[in-house]
Amino acid sequence: MRVLYIGGSGEISYDCIHESVKLGHEVSVFNRGNHNEGLPKQVRLIRGDIHDDKAYSKLAEEHFDVICQFRLFSPLEIRRDIELFAGKCGHYVFISSASAYQKPLRDFPITEKTPLDNPYWAYSRAKAEMEAILCEQDHLPYTIVRPSHTYRTHMPTPLGGVLDASRLLRGKPVIVPGDGESLWTITHARDFAPPFVKLLGNERAIGEAFHITNDRPWPWNQILEAAASALGVTDYRLVHISSEILVRYHPDWEGPLLGDKAVSVVFDNSKVKSVVGAFECPTDPWQGMKLVVESFPPDKEEYDTGMDQLMDQIITDQDNLGRK
Repeated sequence: MRVLYIGGSGEISYDCIHESVKLGHEVSVFNRGNHNEGLPKQVRLIRGDIHDDKAYSKLAEEHFDVICQFRLFSPLEIRRDIELFAGKCGHYVFISSASAYQKPLRDFPITEKTPLDNPYWAYSRAKAEMEAILCEQDHLPYTIVRPSHTYRTHMPTPLGGVLDASRLLRGKPVIVPGDGESLWTITHARDFAPPFVKLLGNERAIGEAFHITNDRPWPWNQILEAAASALGVTDYRLVHISSEILVRYHPDWEGPLLGDKAVSVVFDNSKVKSVVGAFECPTDPWQGMKLVVESFPPDKEEYDTGMDQLMDQIITDQDNLGRK
């Protein structure tokens, strides 16, 4: 098949491109061309900005069999895609987000029948609205895919992998929302890619929504233990603080915490497995964190110094609670 990836160098799409090439697809990638190192040499690179209507509209002239859309975040953008690609694309795959599922959750495990209702995060509500727009039209054959904390280059930690890794390396305590025992599902991109690619051009996937995740969750405390282990840090301190308190210090955390990482998430992948076949996600947090460190050393990346100082302040305030 002729497959177009819009995006291509992110946490998820990079491994999906490699998997598509491995299966023999003719793959093109449309992006600004800033981070395409490591993509297969067989990939055709189309340089352009998704916000440049003239350059972007040329993609429709090529009549791709499948378009994988990783770079949309607003209803206006998906309406433009529908208008542009309807009748000119065999299968449109929209990357949504599992964060759009109901918060707080009322039932476990999460299935594709779980309502999309996140009052805490505008990002998630926008994704849900975009899904609704796709479902209401019948001109563009589509599939919706909802990843949940899929990682490749950054450690999957609660408040930011680059900064948390840096704090571990510098011997600073790391903040964990709640008691650290809520269950969180992380999926390495190399485990996400094989089932994702099997959806492309799959007639049974048309008009359907799927999440693709690891079947097993881990407590945040263990996930951070794995991060420290990969970094070679044996002596570290986790500071547990309620998400509500953290949001008081930094309101922008409301969506990522109360709307996502503060609650346990456990997924049932039966639906996608019924379409693409059984699959495993063998990369556990210890293996996955090592892959990040080996390929994208956190000590080589710049961290947010202002956020680092805020975390110091929060931890100091927490440590002083109850002291006279």
